[in-house]
Amino acid sequence: MRDRSTRSALVRAVHLGGARTRAELAEDLSLNRSTVKSLVDDLVADGLVTEHPSSGGGAGRPSLVVDPVASAAWVLSVDAAVDWVTFSAIGWGGTTLAEVEHERGAGRSPEELVERIVAATADLTARVGTSPRAVSVAVPGLVRSADGSVRVAPNLGWRDVPLGQSVGDAVGLACVVANESDLGVVAEHTRGCARGVDDVVYLFAEFGVGAGILSAGTLLGGSGGYAGEVGHMRATRRGRRCSCGSDGCWELSVGQEALRDALGLAGPARPAALARAIADIAARRGTLPDAYVEDLATGVCTIVTMVDPRAVVFGGLFADVLGVPSVMDHVRAAVNDCLVGRQQGVALHVSGLGRRISVIGAAELAFAQLLPRL
Repeated sequence: MRDRSTRSALVRAVHLGGARTRAELAEDLSLNRSTVKSLVDDLVADGLVTEHPSSGGGAGRPSLVVDPVASAAWVLSVDAAVDWVTFSAIGWGGTTLAEVEHERGAGRSPEELVERIVAATADLTARVGTSPRAVSVAVPGLVRSADGSVRVAPNLGWRDVPLGQSVGDAVGLACVVANESDLGVVAEHTRGCARGVDDVVYLFAEFGVGAGILSAGTLLGGSGGYAGEVGHMRATRRGRRCSCGSDGCWELSVGQEALRDALGLAGPARPAALARAIADIAARRGTLPDAYVEDLATGVCTIVTMVDPRAVVFGGLFADVLGVPSVMDHVRAAVNDCLVGRQQGVALHVSGLGRRISVIGAAELAFAQLLPRL
């Protein structure tokens, strides 16, 4: 039997690189062309890829392009956010085959969310025409990576929810559950602006604030899988109690409600309204209040000093905030002036993956387990 690890390497190269010629795969994987041909022939026979002549105009026989058949192996990726839920059928190769969005959040009933996932599985299976191979769910809370149990999700009101087991039992598939910020850094590393960078922090703000941390190419989970809850760093003693039960958490200073107050808006702190207000500030080349910007910069510097990343990517509302040039300039200057920043520099990026970042990351986490079996 042909070396399984070689096949897995080729499958992963096609998954991350998309349609590529046999010659490109042979060069990138340091394999001879006969080995690549044999492996690709097997994948064609399994229905996982198709081949077609390249459109290059060079002399001689055109090299064949290997193209993943997305519907042959897809996963159901779920973003169970506070303000919305997205159900996405994502095929291998990264193609989105179908998607359903609910402008109603995950809610306070995990049982109801499981029912919605079951319904979405049936709906998307009918649309795609094949069944998913796995399910992956992004949640805004502390997740025990070993079994997908949500220990606490303060902004959903959940505590000790065996979500991975419940979803897996309900749909009859393996289910992976992870924190939304952890999945954000996975998405940026595989599909976003941090490709090829193995030490990355992804900082995210919506209802809460969190971080996904990649160290030496490995997701940093901590002893229980709870690393990255930076929104709950003790950052101030302003006397306000956080939804997590602690006092002085950083997200009280820079999260969604703090941003609403900084912008002088009334009513609920809805992400779309906040994003519009920030875009207006950027268009006028204005800035945000000094206290908010300084609290943000201080937290970012603390994280950079602790983690020593090569890059920090800002997502969610932080992507909007750092899209204001004056704010980015202030944060960059602060990072460049901290100990780690002075040593080697830290690149700061605004995420380009938008609201879909969690479903992309959730899919990639599921594919990391699935691809070696294809």
